[in-house]
Amino acid sequence: MRKLTISIDQIQQEQTVFVDGTPLSKARVAVVMLHGRGATAADILSLKTELVPEGIAYMAPQAKGNSWYPHSFLAPLASNEPALSNSLAVIGGVLSYLRQQGISSARVMLLGFSQGACLCLEYAARHARRYAGIVGLSGGLIGPEETLRDYAGSLEGSPVFLGCSTTDFHIPKQRVDDTQVLLTQLGAQVTERLYPDMGHAINDDEISFVRSMIQAAVTQPLNL
Repeated sequence: MRKLTISIDQIQQEQTVFVDGTPLSKARVAVVMLHGRGATAADILSLKTELVPEGIAYMAPQAKGNSWYPHSFLAPLASNEPALSNSLAVIGGVLSYLRQQGISSARVMLLGFSQGACLCLEYAARHARRYAGIVGLSGGLIGPEETLRDYAGSLEGSPVFLGCSTTDFHIPKQRVDDTQVLLTQLGAQVTERLYPDMGHAINDDEISFVRSMIQAAVTQPLNL
């Protein structure tokens, strides 16, 4: 695992990103991984050992104080500002860095767990374009039920995986269902799997599905 520092122009700050796997100059796909509240970049990067080892660059930014925003993802949006906007800008900064390295968004998979899943799903919805994949493990779009979802653009058939427990004490099942509907409306190809009584965790079936998504992304042309 290596550490690099990139500049996030939108918020004029430096961001620590941990990198593992194939060097970007040789990678066919980059997987941007977002950790959950109270966790670390190293925690989410540990999933790499269960995914695809060859041809993939794994990148995980580290949230300040190990949290991307202070309150529940279901809280009013304003209550999580400016941390929420700054954290979304971090994802944008990482994607901008990858573009500078010759890796377009069509070769980038966004993957998050828990708070990181909510963040990557919200980023993808707000910045709809073709991605190599979008993975939300125990997460959903951010904001209370009455949030106006006036997302623009198209996800252009991007594959999306939503995995969650039916009884997750942080993530209501209805929010996962609503996220599936909204991302489908944005043009994504969404697979949603709900697991009985799993709790707030990641299971083997989810890992297997994500591995297949990465393997499919590796076969795509490099000039995307």
